[in-house]
Amino acid sequence: MYRSHTCGELNASHINKEVVLSGWVQKTRDKGFVIWVDLRDRYGITQLVFDEERTDSAILEKARTLGREFVLQVEGKVIERSSKNPNLSTGDIEILVTKLQVLNESLVPPFTIEDKTDGGEDLRMKFRYLDIRRNPVKQNLIFRSKVTMEVRNYLTNQGFIEVETPYLIKSTPEGARDFVVPSRMNEGQFYALPQSPQTFKQLLMVGGLDKYFQIVKCFRDEDLRADRQPEFTQIDCEMAFVEQDDILKAFEGLTRHLLLEIKGVQTAEFPRLTYDEAMKRFGNDKPDIRFGMEFGELTEVAKHRDFNVFNSSELVAGISIPGAAQYTRKEIDQLIDWVRRPQIGAKGMVYVKCNEDGSYKSSVDKFYNQEDLSQWAKITGAQPGDLICILSGDTAETRTQLSALRMEMAERLGLRNPKEFAPLWIVDFPLLELDEETGNYHAMHHPFTSPKPGQLELLETDPAAVRANAYDLVLNGNEIGGGSIRIHDKETQATMFRHLGFTPEEAKAQFGFLMDAFQYGAPPHGGIAFGLDRLVAILGGQETIRDFIAFPKNNSGRDVMIDAPAFIDDAQLKELNLKLDIQS
Repeated sequence: MYRSHTCGELNASHINKEVVLSGWVQKTRDKGFVIWVDLRDRYGITQLVFDEERTDSAILEKARTLGREFVLQVEGKVIERSSKNPNLSTGDIEILVTKLQVLNESLVPPFTIEDKTDGGEDLRMKFRYLDIRRNPVKQNLIFRSKVTMEVRNYLTNQGFIEVETPYLIKSTPEGARDFVVPSRMNEGQFYALPQSPQTFKQLLMVGGLDKYFQIVKCFRDEDLRADRQPEFTQIDCEMAFVEQDDILKAFEGLTRHLLLEIKGVQTAEFPRLTYDEAMKRFGNDKPDIRFGMEFGELTEVAKHRDFNVFNSSELVAGISIPGAAQYTRKEIDQLIDWVRRPQIGAKGMVYVKCNEDGSYKSSVDKFYNQEDLSQWAKITGAQPGDLICILSGDTAETRTQLSALRMEMAERLGLRNPKEFAPLWIVDFPLLELDEETGNYHAMHHPFTSPKPGQLELLETDPAAVRANAYDLVLNGNEIGGGSIRIHDKETQATMFRHLGFTPEEAKAQFGFLMDAFQYGAPPHGGIAFGLDRLVAILGGQETIRDFIAFPKNNSGRDVMIDAPAFIDDAQLKELNLKLDIQS
């Protein structure tokens, strides 16, 4: 056998026991008459000792040739360690080695395999298999496995059935760009990789499997950010004979279970905000409610003076930054420069210092008196010592800019505690969004989302006013899940497609299979999909999903380790009936 114990298992109770260990050389320390080797596996580190008095000379000389990351098998006796290490679970013992076998040698690694490494991100992604040996990455992957198992166990115990759906499907025009796969057997035709199993899980409801889930890979060919990957994992779920409240209760239960089992955190009933309320109070539909700084709308109380910037604005809104009245003029100017950056796009910022003595000092004292500023402080919830930051302009743009400022200040002030968890539901989204470039409406979630009860008729007269029977689950300022009650009858689905610009022929060509299924007794149904990568990252105290994926892509969508995507040879292209002019 290669090992009788792992490198994280042995302690003082094993003293005098003969053991066999296998692992990688973490480091060696050669003092001439004695050599210590730290042997590592995924469970921990055990110190090996070789010395002139007790170790065979041939083994001692062999130990001197060991390099970092050599793979070893050793046999020996567990002995008490003279200089104990309280930071290791095995720190009370060491192994006096009697047999040593090198199972494989190693080149010198391109970066140190330590918790704090000298390797940059690009280098570590190229040698990801080495990076996985490091504790931070290894523990993230173990943590992901634990979360995934808790999800499976919980949903299975709640009566959900795990069903696999196809990866080779039909391309549809909705959502992000598809990854397409040429079909060799069907010349000139292509499969698409699924952006989600949406239509298949609805068909499972038609099939009578009233509680479905799947932990599934999904694919979107879109521009990437730190929290996006071209392939990602969803916890995909659907239920039949349910209304919105049933879905929210079921998956609030799952989220509470994960927070309790994984983090030991008990949570009260999740608050619910409408989309409109979230936009008004926080400027976005995934607010972080671990801290305050809610928006105060000042439009009505700021337009009665001769300050044209406010008078010409659709919205004037501000936030109160706790303890920031002490900022110097230079620090405030830097803040103004920050909101003027192209990424934010504000033209400027008005500020009010709320002094400890109850007076106010603002950048618009020429136009507003102390009574005005006192009213602004009341609306924004500002206290003595706080700084009110005010932006104005178009409503949508101003809310987006102020939301970015709110999040930036929370980051600077250390208010986004990763050990604190603040979930909430956002409900009553608009059903449709207007594309200002084309003038056409598109589905805010997807075209299978049902309008709120009683609002279908509004599609004909006021499409922008129709609210969706949809909901998002937000955790710490990140959307971790979203779903809706689905349309389940052919006529309503045809109406929805028409308002999205589909002709009857286009709707039938793209989704005829689903509309046909609705004619065979489709039950009312709805569901939700969680982003597993993001959920695991947030539970792990981070927001970058790449750290919790075994083999992630970089920001260009490339796997730098295996060098993918890559060209294929002419023979493969010919077999697929494809030609690529860019390949020489």
